[in-house]
Amino acid sequence: MSIPKKYSYIADTDAPSLIRQAARLYGVKEKAGAANNPAILAWAKEIEEALGVKLGYNADSIPWCGLFAGVVAVRAGWKDQMTKAPLWARNWNTFGQKSPKPSFGDILVFTRNGGGHVGFYVAEDSTCYHEDSACYHVLGGNQGDAVSIIRVEKSRLLGARRPQWRIAEPVSVRPIRMLATGKISTNEA
Repeated sequence: MSIPKKYSYIADTDAPSLIRQAARLYGVKEKAGAANNPAILAWAKEIEEALGVKLGYNADSIPWCGLFAGVVAVRAGWKDQMTKAPLWARNWNTFGQKSPKPSFGDILVFTRNGGGHVGFYVAEDSTCYHEDSACYHVLGGNQGDAVSIIRVEKSRLLGARRPQWRIAEPVSVRPIRMLATGKISTNEA
C-alpha cells in the first residue's frame, strides 16, 4: 500500500528520521481473528533487544500503536529517549522533550476511551472556525488495524513530544497545514 499522494512529502529525505522510518511501514496490517502478522510481532522482539526489556507482546489483537511508535523510534536512533514501557500509549508523553508547538515529526499522545493513542504528526487542518474542532493528521499504527494516516481532534491531545536533537533540529520540523477533509477518528483501538 502506498502513502496517499497528498502526504507524499513524508518520505522525503529531509523529513525527520521518525517520519521517514514510520513511512516505510505504511500499510502494514494486523491479521484478522486469531492469526497474527509476523512483522508486527517481530517489532516487539526488536524493541526488547534494543531496550533490554521484556514486553510480553504476543498478539496483534493487543493494541499496538505504542509498539509501532517504539519500533520507529528504535530504527530512527532515538531508543535512548524512550520509555522502557512503550506499549502504553500515554507513556510516550515522557519521550524526548516537550514540543513548543506540535510540528512535523513530533510524537502526539491522545486520550481515547479506555486508554490512549500515540502517533506522529504529519499535518493539521488548515481551516477551522473553532479551534477545538480542528484535527491533526496522524501517521500511526493500529489505526483501522493498520499503519495509516487518520485525522484526530486536537481537543484529545495530551502532549506533543520531540527528540532532543543531538546536532540541529531539521528545518522540516514545522507546522504543516492541509485541507480539513476526510473522516475524523473517534477510537483507534
